[in-house]
Amino acid sequence: MEEVMNTAIWNEQTLADLLTIEFLAAMFGNVLAAILILLVGFIAGGWVRRRLVSLGGKSKHLDITLFNFLGNVARYVVITFAFLFVLNTFGVQTTSFVAVVGAAGLAIGLALQGTLSNVAAGVMIVFFRPIKLGDFVEVGGQMGTIKEITLNFIELASPANVQIIIPNAQVWGNTIVNYSVYDTRRAEWTFGVGYGVNLQKAEQVIRDTIMADPRSQTAPEPFIQINNLNASSVDFLVRVWCSSADFFQYQADMKRRVKEALDAAGIDIPFPTRTIVQAKA
Repeated sequence: MEEVMNTAIWNEQTLADLLTIEFLAAMFGNVLAAILILLVGFIAGGWVRRRLVSLGGKSKHLDITLFNFLGNVARYVVITFAFLFVLNTFGVQTTSFVAVVGAAGLAIGLALQGTLSNVAAGVMIVFFRPIKLGDFVEVGGQMGTIKEITLNFIELASPANVQIIIPNAQVWGNTIVNYSVYDTRRAEWTFGVGYGVNLQKAEQVIRDTIMADPRSQTAPEPFIQINNLNASSVDFLVRVWCSSADFFQYQADMKRRVKEALDAAGIDIPFPTRTIVQAKA
């Protein structure tokens, strides 16, 4: 009888040991599978991101900022799916997990409304692309060249080469003036001459001076007409098209050259004067 009891105890102990070994083996297998799944997920996510970024860099017509954003989104999607597979490996119900993540995301979203508004605006900027790297723009009263576009802010370099950081919510919610979209721009000046001047001669001097510059374009046709009769001058309104890249320097150069040409031609450029009459005592 004692021998039978010892045998039963030994069998139960052996079974418990086997169950423990099987459990440990199963756990080890699950942990190993989880590590492999996560490793594959990170590798696959990185590969997908690099492929999308390289695709965006193959053509100058594609915006690399958009492909950087899409690459990061694709990477996190792949990693998220890998993480869900890991949870399934350990028998966790992913539906409840997703519900918990959703509730936590809602709470975080309420706490970070300002930051998330910048992110949402950044997504709109990336997808609709009203601006891109290298553009010279004016946003929210600030003017400069775009150096970086992120999901939270854009970075400008001012004409004085000063860094300007503008949150995306202020970019998307304001008027954007982009000076780099079109290849040509119209320069405009107003030149005043005296009332006693030969207007036809003055117009010809202005036209010849401006159109002699190689940056001046003949199409569309230049506009040079009398625009206003001021108290002391006859004003010519001049509009000429040029390359956008030359605009600022071209506009400044023409002011000086026209002034010098009018002086050389003996054409009077009036300036406001005031006559004081003293009454006799």
